Amino acid sequence: MSNRESNPPATACPPTTEDLRRQAHERLDEILAYCSNDPGPATFLEFETTLLGLLRSLGCLLIQLFLWARHDRLDPTAWQARGYRVADPAAGRTLKTSCGPVTYIRALLVPRHGGGPGVHPLDVALGLTRDAYSPLIIGWFCRLATRVSFRIASGLGEMFLGAAPPASAIEQWVLGLARPAYVYLSDGPLPAEDGDVLVIEIDGKAVPTATAQELARRRRPWARHERGCKCQRHRGRTRRERRGRKERRKKGDKSKNGRSATLVVMYTLRRGEDGRLHGPINKKVFGTFGSRKSALRWARAQATRRGFPPGTAKVVQIVVDGETCLEQRLRRLFRGATITLDVRHAQEKLWEVGRLFHREGSTELVDWVEVLEELLYKGHVRALLGRLERELKGVSPRGPGTKQKRGVLKKVIGYLGARVKLMDYGRLRKEDLVIASGVVEGAARYVIGERLDNSGMRWIEERAEAVLLLRCIEVNGDWEAFMKWSQERRTQELESGQAVQIRSTRPTQLPDAA
Repeated sequence: MSNRESNPPATACPPTTEDLRRQAHERLDEILAYCSNDPGPATFLEFETTLLGLLRSLGCLLIQLFLWARHDRLDPTAWQARGYRVADPAAGRTLKTSCGPVTYIRALLVPRHGGGPGVHPLDVALGLTRDAYSPLIIGWFCRLATRVSFRIASGLGEMFLGAAPPASAIEQWVLGLARPAYVYLSDGPLPAEDGDVLVIEIDGKAVPTATAQELARRRRPWARHERGCKCQRHRGRTRRERRGRKERRKKGDKSKNGRSATLVVMYTLRRGEDGRLHGPINKKVFGTFGSRKSALRWARAQATRRGFPPGTAKVVQIVVDGETCLEQRLRRLFRGATITLDVRHAQEKLWEVGRLFHREGSTELVDWVEVLEELLYKGHVRALLGRLERELKGVSPRGPGTKQKRGVLKKVIGYLGARVKLMDYGRLRKEDLVIASGVVEGAARYVIGERLDNSGMRWIEERAEAVLLLRCIEVNGDWEAFMKWSQERRTQELESGQAVQIRSTRPTQLPDAA
């Protein structure tokens, strides 16, 4: 048995189903009397607080009745035929549920010949793992941990449930529950009634990760120091004196030590009777700290599963930030797809040039950029480049600041000139296709930024991967389906005689790029 599973000794006279039925009826009568008797509670706050405790106690009795009834009906002969024998017909256990701790008994069977883990047929039939908490509680806290930190999730659980697991247990549940998350995101159920045009937007966002020095400090044995004042002020002061002065960062050094995650947003659009494309339909978000190649392979596989295989006659559009190597990989994976540069990146280049000739915030700067933006939105990129080249020729080869102007202009002209094929915005707007990657930009801020890029956080990539995968499932609206799917997988493992536990200390392995 796992040391995390609470197994108290069975009582000499355990309650029967009739005893539990009688206790449940008595508790229900007590609740009814509390609600109707006079004098009652003075305020509704007092009434509701007391009622919640009574309902939880009634819930514990009902859960215990359910477990006892299932125990009485369960026939272990199928396990005995597989080579198991009964080692303990009434092994006790305490399971922490949504209503509170519940104690019940179940038979323990061990292999008749040879070693191996024992099994509890009742737990196998109910899909209960060796975790001391029910699957519903584990799912609640893991889902909460996709939105807030582990410590806050534990605090909120204690606030609303009256008791909660520690933050370390929630983190280990997340690590264990996220193991099959990549498989679910890759092979899970497909959305129904997809659209006619597939749109894929790709972007990245960095999160703060722990440096090698920070990891070494975390993993070293805890040193024992002299006892002193335990208040927050003096404890921190003593720790700083013991540590010594921190090395001052040099100019340009970043404390974030960021590691970038690749984010892919995939959705479809459907052309309506008005000729316009409506959506997004069946939007799905996927993120990983693995290689970008693995994220692109995931996108290729999902596009095929959603009815847009290689060589399809349907429209597939991919919106990117203009990175050359990314474009080359996408062209190999999505032959015939329309690859588009996010128009905001091109606009930023125009504003960068405009600031060379006009003051920031001036109307002259706005008017100058608007003329070029009109050419950009019409898809007249060659004419736009011609305007910029004339500006470059007009810059004097000598004089203060002219070297910077020439350098910026050459850089912008080179950037836009290499991406002319990605900026056919005139045609894209006529066909009502996408010209900006606002969806994935918003997903980067919401999916990654709001959970993984907060003050004081320092992640290990494999542990951040677990939170990111579960957060993608939750944001996609697939949490209940994922929990049902993962429960079915665990039940299959239990039925094969394996010792199954969700809680894990081993981080999720990053997807292989090969």
